[in-house]
Amino acid sequence: MKALIQRVARGSVKIDDKPHAQIGRGYVIFLGVCEEDTKKDVTKLVDKIVNLRIMSDEYGKMNCSILETKGEILLVSQFTLCADCKKGRRPSFIHAMKPEKSKRLYEYMGQELAKTEVRVQTGVFGAMMDVEIINDGPVTILLDSQTL
Repeated sequence: MKALIQRVARGSVKIDDKPHAQIGRGYVIFLGVCEEDTKKDVTKLVDKIVNLRIMSDEYGKMNCSILETKGEILLVSQFTLCADCKKGRRPSFIHAMKPEKSKRLYEYMGQELAKTEVRVQTGVFGAMMDVEIINDGPVTILLDSQTL
């Protein structure tokens, strides 16, 4: 499971040009669910995400977690994070989990994040979404549950 974390001043999702979800200061997280992922991968990522010290302290240093700063999370499904670009010029998505199983893990991730003290909003699994991000920093972190 791959989580691309963007630290943001704000973020939002529109679907069919209509507002769907929005957050203030916190993280927009793009989540790619790969074929070998399980609930254990979700558990590892949730713990790492909410405790990762990439939010700014009062001196502007990355020294606080999203829990400490009472930030928000916007979770967006993005199967393209599981792309394999080793051969040719067109990415292969053979390593992405099948949609029906991937949706369950994506929703589980949202539920587990919501059990923490962080306010969580989500996109819509499988929908074409317009994601707007105002980066803070910019700070971008890629987590792979297979290497945690």
